[in-house]
Amino acid sequence: MELSSNDFNHEGDLPSLYTCDGDDISPHLKWEGIPEGVKSFALTCIDPDAPGGDFIHWLVANIPASTTELHQDCGCPIGSLEAVNDFGKVAYGGPCPPSGKHRYVFTVYALDIEKLEGLNRENFLSEVEAHTLDSVEIIGLYQRSK
Repeated sequence: MELSSNDFNHEGDLPSLYTCDGDDISPHLKWEGIPEGVKSFALTCIDPDAPGGDFIHWLVANIPASTTELHQDCGCPIGSLEAVNDFGKVAYGGPCPPSGKHRYVFTVYALDIEKLEGLNRENFLSEVEAHTLDSVEIIGLYQRSK
């Protein structure tokens, strides 16, 4: 699989529009090279450089198999399920690092199941990984200028 964005390059800087210093909207994401047997997709955005360890910015599951692109600030496709992130909200929460430049890892998972039930922050990754056929990531970087 391949994952790209019209809004940033892999290992390139995320524009502030997608962060707490801007409009805090989700960036465009598009995935290609889908493996056979995919019944849905899941998506995560995690900051592995947070002071307390992995900080979860976005968790989405049950993205229909027919969806291979999320437009900028589009929200989630009908039927998708978002889990609470580490900001305590059910939505995308943009980068807002306390210091230094952090990596924001957007990962798309191709799943062999149409719907996952009972997902939360604690079990999301283990449930998704148990049904993953393939996954791909793109990393955006961000450092606050303030």
